[in-house]
Amino acid sequence: MDPVIIAGAGPVGLTLALALARQEVPCVVLDEGPGKDEPRPARTVVLREDAVALVERLTGTPLTGPGVRWAGWRSMRRKQVTREVGFGETDPAPLHIAQHELTGVLRTALSHEPLVRIAAGSRLDGIEQETSGVTAHTRGPSGTWWRGSYLVGCDGPRSTVRKLQDIRFPGRTAVERYAVAALRTELPWTDEALLHRMPPWRTSGPSAGEIVGRPLPDGVWRLDWLLPPGKDLVTPELLVNRVRETLTGWAGGSPPSYELLDTGVHTVHHRLARRWRVGRVLLAGDAAHLLGALGTQGLEEGLLDADNLAWKLALAWHHGPREALLDSYEQERRTAIAARLRAADQVLPLLRGGGGLRSYVPGSSRGNDALLADGHLGRGALGASGAYADSPLAPGQLAGEVPVGTPPGAPVTDVRVTAEDGTFVRLRDRLGRGALLVLLIAPGTGVWDRKHWVTAGIMPRLAAAVTALPHHAELLVAESYPGAAAHTVLLVRPDGHLVVALGGVHPAALYAATESTMGRASDSAAEEGRQGRDPIGTRHAEWTIF
Repeated sequence: MDPVIIAGAGPVGLTLALALARQEVPCVVLDEGPGKDEPRPARTVVLREDAVALVERLTGTPLTGPGVRWAGWRSMRRKQVTREVGFGETDPAPLHIAQHELTGVLRTALSHEPLVRIAAGSRLDGIEQETSGVTAHTRGPSGTWWRGSYLVGCDGPRSTVRKLQDIRFPGRTAVERYAVAALRTELPWTDEALLHRMPPWRTSGPSAGEIVGRPLPDGVWRLDWLLPPGKDLVTPELLVNRVRETLTGWAGGSPPSYELLDTGVHTVHHRLARRWRVGRVLLAGDAAHLLGALGTQGLEEGLLDADNLAWKLALAWHHGPREALLDSYEQERRTAIAARLRAADQVLPLLRGGGGLRSYVPGSSRGNDALLADGHLGRGALGASGAYADSPLAPGQLAGEVPVGTPPGAPVTDVRVTAEDGTFVRLRDRLGRGALLVLLIAPGTGVWDRKHWVTAGIMPRLAAAVTALPHHAELLVAESYPGAAAHTVLLVRPDGHLVVALGGVHPAALYAATESTMGRASDSAAEEGRQGRDPIGTRHAEWTIF
């Protein structure tokens, strides 16, 4: 079987290569560049807990070295603090990291991965595909023809893959613009991120705007100034003036000394590709969507693309084409991105418009500040990633289904679990291996040796049901899960999204849900699950257990 070709060696392409390699799928990564990334301290990303866990699981490297988790978040309007958020174990802080640092961690992990080849200096300029595979041509020092089973375009906003497949990329240009600077200095807030709207030293006019300050390791800060609409040139003098003015205002007097490390202008576009799959060619990351109205979240959605696609592509690579499964990648991820873009279109005019009746409504400014802060923190309408509630892989209503703290289609909560070998691990540590996870909630199992409960109660029947599933699944046990009663059984996808929660052991329903999740549910099997009939023992021999 030919390897998967990945066009683009940014964070999304490298993450996808690692995720596929962890599932024993060989890859070739076509890198236009020289094989390393230029340090750009002003080009950073903010990652929430699920994305951090994904990268750390794939690389085996904690990101808290090259990145930093904020101790808190502070929102200000003029001179008044309007909101303060503290982070802790139950509410993990986002992680802020320079993009070149993130890419470096991924490249280091890939350097030890024998299933992945990175071809530096390889610029894609042609794609041919047929029913059995894809052929790609590159020019440059390593210019040649490459043969692959599938090709994934992770090659950014100006994606060659997207253009060669004649996929439209409609949307809005220059939704917002920010002047950006990375500098080393001391601020009154040592480890808190800050959103400052209408700072008092800029009292009027369209440029009164807002400033966002986000700490990085080693006393470095990224500062973003929202620019007024238009295409006015951002000169070095303007940026230096903004830096001095801001530091002076925050210090309440003479500005602290600073070292300017990097500058830039970040222009936000909102675009969404019409299609994400053409046969054996797929899109991911900025090649498929542009978003991130607040400047730093677009890459995280690209990492979620890679996580969603990897297990589906691995299954198709190992066991033959799964059209419904591969089609679900576009349906799930494109729907989630479209929801965030719609939210931005609805909310941003309220946040940026100002004036009018809203200026006289008590509390409206405070509410808008909270909405904007939630967007920066990955919450609320502007910031939260979508769940896959309407996924084509969803099994529908099943016999024995019960509600828990996680709705179907949403990412599961990370809890401590007991693995099949009796060791205690985190639930997130078992993701990304291509296997489904079946999680039994059994209070008391954490204090008893596994040998005392593995053959007791409902465990033998559940273990038999898991063994008979039409796809490999790992059986885990947890003391508790938010909103789940004792003996609740959760079926979790390889990318950590909940399929269904069942009140007890329901083999037929578990079987039907697995078929749906793998994209090959038959009407008869699904109907049997809904009616509570048990296909196990009469039907499972028709499937290959792997």
